[in-house]
Amino acid sequence: MGRVTERRRVIRVRDGVVGTRPDTLVAEEPLEIRLNGRPLAITMRTPGDDFALAAGFLVSEGVLGSADELANIVYCAGATEDGSNTYNVVDVKLAPGVPVPDITLERNVYTTSSCGLCGKASLDAVRTTARWRLDEPADTCAPVRITPETLTDLPERLRAAQRVFDRTGGLHAAALFTPEGELLDIREDVGRHNAVDKLVGRAVQQGALPLSEAVLLVSGRASFELAQKAVMAGIPVLAAVSAPSSLAVDLANEAGLTLVGFLRGTSMNVYAGEHRLALPTAVGGS
Repeated sequence: MGRVTERRRVIRVRDGVVGTRPDTLVAEEPLEIRLNGRPLAITMRTPGDDFALAAGFLVSEGVLGSADELANIVYCAGATEDGSNTYNVVDVKLAPGVPVPDITLERNVYTTSSCGLCGKASLDAVRTTARWRLDEPADTCAPVRITPETLTDLPERLRAAQRVFDRTGGLHAAALFTPEGELLDIREDVGRHNAVDKLVGRAVQQGALPLSEAVLLVSGRASFELAQKAVMAGIPVLAAVSAPSSLAVDLANEAGLTLVGFLRGTSMNVYAGEHRLALPTAVGGS
């Protein structure tokens, strides 16, 4: 396995004084994901939890939805010309009878880009392939309720649990919480989408999907891709410390996802799914 961090020599300038020192950096290496022996996608990631990353990626692609659909995941031996194992190639074997998607060149280029989907066709694809429905009338009793006070506590709990970030300052994080604010799991990675895939992958390996009673918090912005991953995993609430994209808001509204952005201090913006939040009765506007 590759290391999560690496050391590099840097020239440090502080208050006009120049010196050299070792610095700890987050490791970044490519991971090729193969499906039943065929190349499917490449992503740049921080080594660690690679099997969970691959499983979570396949959940977001609509290939996996439960542990019994997964036969096994292995590192591919002989990944280099000299036959050594780089631990940068994994092969996911589906259980017998599980449909294998058509792995075309067009699909491989799209997954390799790691930039998510775009356009109305993508929204249609997510809506038709998601296995669990999140949308529900606002006047019904939703299975998940979370208070604004609980939400505002989550970023600090996320930050306190980031072990590698303290040494590098260069990692994204994603965490699952209960509606009461209890930390369930946290993953760190150089890619925010990878951190979410690692969370979801561990859940599918443990037979815990759908994550219908979980709140997902990400340390950066809420892109369409992250909203899509939440929907595909059955997560009803996605919160981010930074801004969402317009397409993420569109998807949240269509899928019934509660989407919160700019979660900082005691403030937040609620972009969709406000019926899951115990908000004050009177909501003012300008």
